[in-house]
Amino acid sequence: MPARSLQHEIGKKKPFDSPEVEAFLNLARTHGELSGPIEHLLGRHALSPSAYNVLRILRGSLRTSPSRAAHMGRRCAEIGAELVTRVPDVTRLVDRLVRQGYVERRRCTRDRRVVYVRITGEGLAVLAAIDRPLLALHRAQLAHMTRADLAALSRLLVKARRAGSGATSRGS
Repeated sequence: MPARSLQHEIGKKKPFDSPEVEAFLNLARTHGELSGPIEHLLGRHALSPSAYNVLRILRGSLRTSPSRAAHMGRRCAEIGAELVTRVPDVTRLVDRLVRQGYVERRRCTRDRRVVYVRITGEGLAVLAAIDRPLLALHRAQLAHMTRADLAALSRLLVKARRAGSGATSRGS
């Protein structure tokens, strides 16, 4: 069975204005289709995708860096730079995670202006509860694609981001 086009899926009568518009809208449609079940899974743990990403960053910094700084945690600016999807207010996101008991803040002893965010035992536990179901969900969603398909898709998405990162939102 041939793949249906986005034009057919959304009932668009005329062709798209350009292949770039069609590709962008295909990305948006795919994101919408794939993210719904993930948001539902994370929602059962009272997490948004961005909050989940913050917890993953903090857990990862514990695993990859045995340095004293990693045990202190990460600054909000560092967390924001590593998020998969940028959010306008990392501090507010961290505030919510603090209230949930998943992260804690600690001031640097040498410079009281510096605040570190660190994952708690509760945060590690919620990630452990999500890890397997989320991996199973990702695998189920993309099971119809070969490893070569997935590698090609990832390569093309990186290529699209690199070229698009220089574009401006203002038509100058």
